Amino acid sequence: MINRKSLTAIAASFCLLLFGTSCDRTRNDKGYEYFPDMAHSLTYETYAKNPAMADSQAMRLPAENTISREMMPYPYPNTPEGRLQAAAELTNPLSPTPEDILRGKQQFEIFCKGCHGELGNGEGHLYTSGRYAIKPASLISEKMMAMPDADIYHVISAGFNVMGAHGHMIRPADRWKIAMYVKNELQRNPVK
Repeated sequence: MINRKSLTAIAASFCLLLFGTSCDRTRNDKGYEYFPDMAHSLTYETYAKNPAMADSQAMRLPAENTISREMMPYPYPNTPEGRLQAAAELTNPLSPTPEDILRGKQQFEIFCKGCHGELGNGEGHLYTSGRYAIKPASLISEKMMAMPDADIYHVISAGFNVMGAHGHMIRPADRWKIAMYVKNELQRNPVK
């Protein structure tokens, strides 16, 4: 039979052991991990070297002739002719509601403002800070005001000149909402 003094000593030792192993001086170690393979992935980072590949690149192109889910192929090429064809054939399926214009403004601020500026005049932070040498197009110029919103949709989708394609980053409905915001807000009240 274990006496009371021995039981107290065992309990105190157990508490001391528990206290000593449960605390961490740096707060960076979470203690024991039940599934370390879930917390620390064995996959390669995007731009890391991958010795299993012949070219040592970890990031791979998608398989040929495949399409990502929720992504429809864009039928107009990134050429001046494709831009004119898209402007002539495409029409905005959305009507300019305040909610859609607000969503267009939010998307504009995320994707467009850095280059084209808050006013759409091409004076975005990337250009004015000197990080980007080529001045982005002014969305409030006479030429852009004369173009339909399908032209803006096409340029967002496929890119034009030095502007890269953003179609893979912005959903089609949001591209139309950005075009709607530019047409209904920025171009109606231009501040030059």
